[in-house]
Amino acid sequence: MTFLLLLWKILKYPLLLIGILVIAVLVLGLFGKKEMKAEREIVINKPKAVVYDYIKLLANQNQYSKWASMDTNMKKSYRGEDGSVGFVSAWDGNSDVGKGEQEIKKIGTDRIDYELRFEKPFKSTNTTFMSTTAINDSTTKVTWGFEGKINYPLNAMSVFTDMSKSIGDDFEEGLKNLKPILEK
Repeated sequence: MTFLLLLWKILKYPLLLIGILVIAVLVLGLFGKKEMKAEREIVINKPKAVVYDYIKLLANQNQYSKWASMDTNMKKSYRGEDGSVGFVSAWDGNSDVGKGEQEIKKIGTDRIDYELRFEKPFKSTNTTFMSTTAINDSTTKVTWGFEGKINYPLNAMSVFTDMSKSIGDDFEEGLKNLKPILEK
């Protein structure tokens, strides 16, 4: 019995602290955002057809996406015909990029819709898109967007971090990388 009392004296504060942290995460999750949305755009000095034909090929994102440059040893694989519905680009990288795949779900005349599926660092499925709008015959606005859900209680993180801003900033960097590729 003395051993149990000693053990309780040693562990009661760490256990109490862990309990408080768990309750705090659960409570914060009640107030955290449950959806994320990000969208960024850039103007590229090329005709819409040229821009669209380039961004329609999902493998081309390796040339301008911020995430593609975050792990030079990332393993990449592809399934299907690029630029068509059902094409899948998969990756397995370091802890910065994780593991997942992106699939072309819909192709229109101005927009490509994707399903983004992560396996690591945690499982999630989200939607992304890229769209083009002709400003004039030689100038195109490109928009890169994202929509996703954050499940409870992981959404407690949204109280402290703005994931939409972070993702949006990554899109903005990718679009800034895309501009000189297409304008050269």
